[in-house]
Amino acid sequence: MSVNRSPLAIGFAAPALALIAVFFALPVAASLLLSLTDFDIYAIGDPATLRFVGLANYAHLLRDPLFWTALANTATFVAVGGPLSIAVSLAAALAVHARLTRFRSVFRTVFFLPVVTTLVAVAVVWRVLYHPRVGVLNGALAALGIPPLDWLGDARLAMPALILMAVWKSFGFNMVIFLAGLQAIPERLYEAARIDGAGAAAQLRHVTLPALAPTLLFVAISTGIGSFQLFAEPYVMTAGGPSNRTLSIVLLMYREGFRWWNMGYAAAVAFVLFAILLAVTALLWRLRPREAGA
Repeated sequence: MSVNRSPLAIGFAAPALALIAVFFALPVAASLLLSLTDFDIYAIGDPATLRFVGLANYAHLLRDPLFWTALANTATFVAVGGPLSIAVSLAAALAVHARLTRFRSVFRTVFFLPVVTTLVAVAVVWRVLYHPRVGVLNGALAALGIPPLDWLGDARLAMPALILMAVWKSFGFNMVIFLAGLQAIPERLYEAARIDGAGAAAQLRHVTLPALAPTLLFVAISTGIGSFQLFAEPYVMTAGGPSNRTLSIVLLMYREGFRWWNMGYAAAVAFVLFAILLAVTALLWRLRPREAGA
């Protein structure tokens, strides 16, 4: 006799659905309504001053040169830092996974330590490393006879400096994911490749990378989403400077919302960023390798 389990399933899922509705769906809906108003510090003191402005915030956003500067900076960070982080993560995972590597657990722990370290603390330490007079990096350059560089004060070097720090901070997380993917690849595939005369490079190209395609997709999407949310690095290290060369979309949203109290405009920035993330994620999903016959 068949039993209708739908009410029972809904009953078990109801508490989780309620929490999602209260702490996610309602705040998102409220933020969307907020983006259609001119909510500012005056509205906090007197709600009667709040006005519904429709899409005026979005229209102003598209005409704001500062938004396009922040978008270009964020896109640069994503386009350069994302692939670089994935490449470093994959290289580290391959090195740790290699049979000849000793002390694998030690290497995994050392590489993963930056991930669990507070981002603000890491940014403060790297700001000292980048210091033009007492920084370790300039000390190393001086030993090579190279004059010191103003890593965070030079408009040409500030973004590459942030990218370098961000890659060091985040590659350990992706490395662990790649390690899980590598351990799931059957050893018989490598044995067959070696019997056919494939070397290490051929095995990487024809066995490892195709088998890691789903893992690569997940890492690419998660890394892209995280890169678009660039905030703590420029906030702590450069404050968006010099000359707004490290101003990100999230930092712009923070300034508008919590420094100038233009909450409606800041909410509009947030939803534009959400639309960008949705479009990029959909593009990466469409570009995923498809199985034969799918």
